[in-house]
Amino acid sequence: MSLDLSYIADPVGIERESFRQIRQLTNLSTFNREEQQVVMRIVHSVGIPEIASQVRFSANACQSGLAALSNNEHRILCDVEMVKQGITKRMIDREPLCFLNHSETQSLAKERGETRSMAALELWRPRLKGSVVLIGNAPTALFRLLEMIHQGADRPALIIGMPVGFVGAEESKAALWQSHQDLEIECITLLGRQGGSAVTSASCNALLRCLRGEFY
Repeated sequence: MSLDLSYIADPVGIERESFRQIRQLTNLSTFNREEQQVVMRIVHSVGIPEIASQVRFSANACQSGLAALSNNEHRILCDVEMVKQGITKRMIDREPLCFLNHSETQSLAKERGETRSMAALELWRPRLKGSVVLIGNAPTALFRLLEMIHQGADRPALIIGMPVGFVGAEESKAALWQSHQDLEIECITLLGRQGGSAVTSASCNALLRCLRGEFY
């Protein structure tokens, strides 16, 4: 039996063809240029063009995120290490921060009887102003962040909130989207149960690529 293993090996060719197909298969008509780049990266991460209909952008989400990412004084804050590791390192000058495994986080979580993802946000507090927040795994982190902002904590420049799962994921993203105007925050989210580390870091990477003029 003959075995046909013909395939594209060139990484640039693979990416170019992937995004050609994504543009062909995905309804991008309601998104502006930068938003389209984010949506296409999300579609690329999950392989489902229809997921574009679940993506939501606040009015100035991309502009605010781009401004923050171009400023080295502002940090990228990640809920889990998988999100942190998904950021394309050649595009950033400062390491993203994740405090999930910090000793203080573990102590706080045990003392309060809450998830480490919630406790880690206490270490975010002095770094929140003007930051880009990436939450791709823990709904409790997104809920806690909204609580903190409601109680007067500094606002990030952008929240990319896309936790995945069955307990609290859909609800936390709905809460983000429904409250973002009242809380005066810019956000990008993916409604429903779908989400995760890959789509969250990919959304940030899309903005970083826009800063460098890399558009598909």
